Amino acid sequence: MSKENEQRTTNNEQRFLKLSGLEPLIVTPETNFINVGERTNVAGSKKFLRLVKEEKFEEALAVAREQVENGAQVIDINMDDGLIDGKQAMVKFLNLVISEPDISRVPIMIDSSKWEIIEAGLQVVQGKCVVNSISLKEGEEQFIHHAKLIKRYGAAVIVMAFDEVGQADNYDRRIEIAKRSYDVLVNKVNFAPEDIIFDLNIFPVATGMDEHKLNAVDFIEATRWVRENLPHASVSGGVSNVSFSFRGNNPVREAMHSVFLYHAIKAGMNMGIVNPSMLEVYDDIPKDLLEHVEDVILNRRDDATERLLDFAESVVGKTKESKIDLSWREEPLQDRITRALVKGIDQYIIEDVEEARLAANKPIEVIEGNLMTGMNVVGDLFGSGKMFLPQVVKSARVMKKAVAYLLPYIEEEKLLNPQIGDTDNAGKILMATVKGDVHDIGKNIVGVVLACNNYEIVDLGVMVPPEKIIAAAIEHNVDIIGLSGLITPSLDEMVHLAKEMERKNFKIPLLIGGATTSKAHTAVKIDPQYKEAVVHVNDASRAVTVVGDLLQKETSTSYKKSIKDDYDVFREKFLNRSSSKTYKPISAARRNKFKIDWKTSEIVKPNKLGIQVIEDLDLNVLVPFIDWTPFFRSWELHGKYPAILTDEVVGEQATDLFADAQEMLNKIISEKKLKAKGIFGLFPANSINDDDILVDTSSSLEENTGSPSGAKTDGNYTFRTLRQQLERREGVADYALADFIAPKESGKQDYMGCFCVSTGFGTAEMAAQYEKDLDDYNSIMVKALADRLAEAFAEYLHKEVRTVHWGYAANEDLSNEDLIKESYKGIRPAPGYPACPDHLEKLTIWDVLKVKETIGVELTDSLAMWPAASVSGYYFGNPEARYFGLGKIKLDQVKDFAERKGISFEEAEKWLAPNIVD
Repeated sequence: MSKENEQRTTNNEQRFLKLSGLEPLIVTPETNFINVGERTNVAGSKKFLRLVKEEKFEEALAVAREQVENGAQVIDINMDDGLIDGKQAMVKFLNLVISEPDISRVPIMIDSSKWEIIEAGLQVVQGKCVVNSISLKEGEEQFIHHAKLIKRYGAAVIVMAFDEVGQADNYDRRIEIAKRSYDVLVNKVNFAPEDIIFDLNIFPVATGMDEHKLNAVDFIEATRWVRENLPHASVSGGVSNVSFSFRGNNPVREAMHSVFLYHAIKAGMNMGIVNPSMLEVYDDIPKDLLEHVEDVILNRRDDATERLLDFAESVVGKTKESKIDLSWREEPLQDRITRALVKGIDQYIIEDVEEARLAANKPIEVIEGNLMTGMNVVGDLFGSGKMFLPQVVKSARVMKKAVAYLLPYIEEEKLLNPQIGDTDNAGKILMATVKGDVHDIGKNIVGVVLACNNYEIVDLGVMVPPEKIIAAAIEHNVDIIGLSGLITPSLDEMVHLAKEMERKNFKIPLLIGGATTSKAHTAVKIDPQYKEAVVHVNDASRAVTVVGDLLQKETSTSYKKSIKDDYDVFREKFLNRSSSKTYKPISAARRNKFKIDWKTSEIVKPNKLGIQVIEDLDLNVLVPFIDWTPFFRSWELHGKYPAILTDEVVGEQATDLFADAQEMLNKIISEKKLKAKGIFGLFPANSINDDDILVDTSSSLEENTGSPSGAKTDGNYTFRTLRQQLERREGVADYALADFIAPKESGKQDYMGCFCVSTGFGTAEMAAQYEKDLDDYNSIMVKALADRLAEAFAEYLHKEVRTVHWGYAANEDLSNEDLIKESYKGIRPAPGYPACPDHLEKLTIWDVLKVKETIGVELTDSLAMWPAASVSGYYFGNPEARYFGLGKIKLDQVKDFAERKGISFEEAEKWLAPNIVD
């Protein structure tokens, strides 16, 4: 430590961390441990994430209030989620928090990985808050820049033990990074040392790996070093991580948290995130358990991990009943059946169901009585947030196995007694993915959850035309129709079907779901077309409640009216809100295009021009490129990987799901169940006419007379791009993808690429076999993994293009985390996504690369890719290329776009409808 630093921080003045909301929080040596509440973190609370997504901010306030009432002295607020406008959500929620004295009396921790969100929060928060977090990961210059701004805003800061090399994972690295960070902050930024809080990284112990034995000790000793050598600094951390290895065994986890905190607090840890319900009083821990846990935490014996693992088997609370504790098999029959359904255990369900059948008057009574009693418990637990979606799908697997066993007996009973009818169900629901769309994971999940609640499901599958949906609804006399869609053209199909249902005088409710659907689109576009109830359902758990309310005879009329009234109000507000924004003519937007200095801009010629095909890529290559966060989201488990595995709410279920996924992934790879095929091309290119990109494929392709109108001339193909038109502040450009390619008139030869990859070959067959075996869980798992592998393939291939085939980033060395964050140079936007929502451009990609002929990936009528686990898009290599959202556009650009593509205005309007503002 420098003399200046030492002199400045070791004077006689007492310097304490002082935070405040409406009330001060002064952290003195006498202050008890400061507990930070993280339920207002979208990665830490599924409920909070759902409320924020649905913009139910008033209800989200209740989550914050509950934390304060339960003793949180600081509340951590985080809005980092891919489907949320984090900046807007942070500002809106903080403004609401400020207006609630019972919440805002405590200090706020503004938590985000994005600086723009942190700064937006700093600009509105009251009192003295904490920023979580900054680090040396991106280098000292950015670290200083952020620290200076935090100081200017008057906040304290959490500093992660992370630098340019990576995360600190041992004692020496922890103190090295802490000392360097402290010296920079105190000496170069003149940051008050008492406003510095170090997060020294709490990692799991007892993992079975020798290098992890010191994880707890190193943290504790690094904490002691910081408090002794870096005057006035505090130490924090996420305590639950330390017990990750014992997820599912709460008594052991609680003891580990208490022991860890006991020693860490003595060493100087004075704040952190810990769930009070997951703590045991240190003195109340049984002596034998305490000894085994302290051996592990303090690394007192070489065999500490093995001893604790063995001892843990004797501790009550293990959840794997079938392997560890079979005492439940001695319980009464109904309790055994209920437990099997709740826990998803199918080993004993046949013998239990047979016992129930022998005791019943009729076999159908087992379904109506024993099984539905158990499934009602499942429904109640799921509805109250005590069970999660993967568990419910496993419950359905047990239910289907039981019902399949009983069906022959029921059919035999019917032959003997023809007057016996089918078992009563709560209602009959038709579900279908609309015409042209091939995605059904979400639909299948909703169907399974509803079936678990005694609804009969008529599933028509994918790519279902409207006439088939209507005919099936009449044939089966269904009570509700549920429509699903992932791609934007599916929205028009839903509008069309609503009109047809109205024309044919249908009287049943219509449910709308899928990734591209929203309450806004449902209220504005679909609801006006159909007089009966139309309800947007955004997750499986809500589907049960909505369907129940719609079919409840006593209250359905009032519920349907309330939905109609709500959508009427929403529609009016939405249309008024939309009209408040202004848009410039396309000619003005083009004058305000994003301008690159083409005289100095770096243009790299690809090492290999033309088209290359990947016939059968080894799936092992793709595993390191998998982004697991969306996988958990598809199962409605919200949180970022790997943190989700140790989450206090969903961590145990996420870990079990991840283990099942790894087992399935190993099966897929080892048995070569799926096949990965890809094709890509790199071509000379220049932008023309402002928004078009002309690519020269003459050296790669033979003449093709099947090109979409306006796409191909004399061996060249033209990609049509769309330009932003929203009026924004002065100096902000209106982007189009063509801006990232050198104009023809610049005299510079530029380049671009396009691609299509798929890991979907074999998915449908594998999923169908599981469905045949009544195993929805693994059927959904296969599809979810195929999707992840396809995205990993796209990420892998983009890296190969950047570093090898194009070679403009030959020296790139990025981690998978960096790839997920898109920290690389260049972009790979995809038709149908924000920068280029026009799906029609896929036709040009398919024509340029001959995708269907070469690798067998086809386009449906709505231009969805089949197999579903496929990804396509463009490659742009300019260092200034960036992702952006097109937003809304005016009819003048739609007309211009139609003329450029050589299609009718009506055709263009149909495909661009979701983006048209007029």
